[in-house]
Amino acid sequence: MRHTLPLAPQFYVTAPQPCPYLKGRMERKLFTALQGEHAEQLNNTLSKQGFRRSQNVLYRPSCADCTACLSARIRVNDFTPSRSQRKIARRNGHLNREAMSPWATEDQYDLFRRYLDSRHADGGMADMDIFEFAAMVEETPVRSRIVEYREAGLQATDGPQSDLAAVCLTDVLADGLSMVYSFYEPTLIRRSLGTHIILDHIEIARTARLPYVYLGYWVPGSPKMGYKAGFDALEIYKGGEWQPIGDPAAHDAETHPLSVAPIAEQVARITLPDTRSTQR
Repeated sequence: MRHTLPLAPQFYVTAPQPCPYLKGRMERKLFTALQGEHAEQLNNTLSKQGFRRSQNVLYRPSCADCTACLSARIRVNDFTPSRSQRKIARRNGHLNREAMSPWATEDQYDLFRRYLDSRHADGGMADMDIFEFAAMVEETPVRSRIVEYREAGLQATDGPQSDLAAVCLTDVLADGLSMVYSFYEPTLIRRSLGTHIILDHIEIARTARLPYVYLGYWVPGSPKMGYKAGFDALEIYKGGEWQPIGDPAAHDAETHPLSVAPIAEQVARITLPDTRSTQR
């Protein structure tokens, strides 16, 4: 008879650095390695508790000053697009979508660079070179896909840029799709491609009978993240459970320092997957 122990990853905390969402704040992250034969189980379990994946690491904000970063997801079966979202879907209805294995291309990187230079020139990823981009896409120990959106009928030779309009790196979880990172052609700002990518992932999840689309973090008080609150059937992970977002202004208290629990207490509350098995 052979027994295996429950999965017991080690958790660490990053050094504080300036918060990219709230001015004057410092951020730090609680993280653990994502590796080994139980990587899928760990990713599924911790994603339900507000963690996100970056290559072979799972992390969750664990700041000393606030708990404003709230993981957000959309209940697919309850989602109804707004009037403006329906217009966005029609406006981009000609785009061809292709989901493929996570393999980085020069075409993707060129679009990624244009996106960063236009939208996030002072962000933490601004200096990412093509090798680091390839690592972001390809170094995944879980089931991931690259979803490309291309302009129908447009060839790369038709202009200075290719027909590639948008890209999303997506993880396939047991209960949904997790949008790890998305980027799009910055010159097409009127097309609202970021919103279109989310709307299309809702349709992908619905077709696959997956109940949720995970959007990453929503941050009350941050203009960069405000758009997420505009999606119907949105839930946030708060107080150890998923709950409807309700009135976004009702979560402003999460920016108060007294809302933060000690690191040891945060780790103690994490539920881990039970990988015990018995063979005779």
